[in-house]
Amino acid sequence: MRTGIIARKVGMTRLYLADGTHVPVTVLRINNCQVLENKTQEKNGYTSITLGSEEAKAKNISKPQKEYFSKIKVAPKIKLKEFRVSDSNLIEKGKEIGANHFIVGQYIDATGTTIGKGFAGAMKRHNFGGLRASHGVSISHRSHGSTGNSQDPGRVFKGKKMAGHMGSRQRTIQNLQVVAADSDRGLIFIKGGVPGSKGSWLTLKDAVKKAVPNNAPFPAGFLGEEENSVKDIESTQESGQENNITTKQETLKEEKQNTLQEAKNDSSKEVEQESAENTKKESLSKEGEKSESSNQDKDKIVDQDASKEEEK
Repeated sequence: MRTGIIARKVGMTRLYLADGTHVPVTVLRINNCQVLENKTQEKNGYTSITLGSEEAKAKNISKPQKEYFSKIKVAPKIKLKEFRVSDSNLIEKGKEIGANHFIVGQYIDATGTTIGKGFAGAMKRHNFGGLRASHGVSISHRSHGSTGNSQDPGRVFKGKKMAGHMGSRQRTIQNLQVVAADSDRGLIFIKGGVPGSKGSWLTLKDAVKKAVPNNAPFPAGFLGEEENSVKDIESTQESGQENNITTKQETLKEEKQNTLQEAKNDSSKEVEQESAENTKKESLSKEGEKSESSNQDKDKIVDQDASKEEEK
């Protein structure tokens, strides 16, 4: 199990592909995502990594935080997050993780805080239909109606759908595909939307319901190790198109060879048929000649017999 990363939401845009289609993507920025602390099974009872992202101003850091960062000899960070990892995926302190932590085409899970909507009514919060909009309703067209029974039980059941605070909750969107990654600028482009407004924090992890690709970097993708500037689906599509072209060429060659072989076989069959017909004709002609000669012999014998009778 690899570590996740901390990212900040920049906004949404679209990316055009080679075939002219476009994909809606969310742009996420990774800025100074460093390893701050490791926790091991022997010392803490579990294995985890603490990451920090984006340098904070000294005036916004409390005294205990200053002491903490001075001990680990890392610049103060705005956002800290702990990720559970396996023993083999521990990373030494101070290492910086980049956008190449996730590869193009990989599926990830994004966790963030949804946009707060404040105190919302039942129609907006729970998609209620509301009351009648014309007659028979007095100034309660958008109300949720009755909420409980009579004296028994004499209370409102827990979990009743009513008006209340909406949004501003932690939510996770699963199986989001990485469309492109720019390690130079620290940007990741994810297909679809993620929870939160512009500038909000997100944590990205390997998808729970999808297998991690074999070519994903282990234990993590460190900044500067791989200079894979903008890699997107177009490159994969181009490679796929090249493979398709080569396969098509190979199939065409095979078809040509097959057609040539079939033509050769057909020509050899025709030659065989012609030779067989010629042999048949020759045999028939020989039989005709034999029959004519035999007829001539018979006629001679008949003539001889007739002459003998006349002499008698």
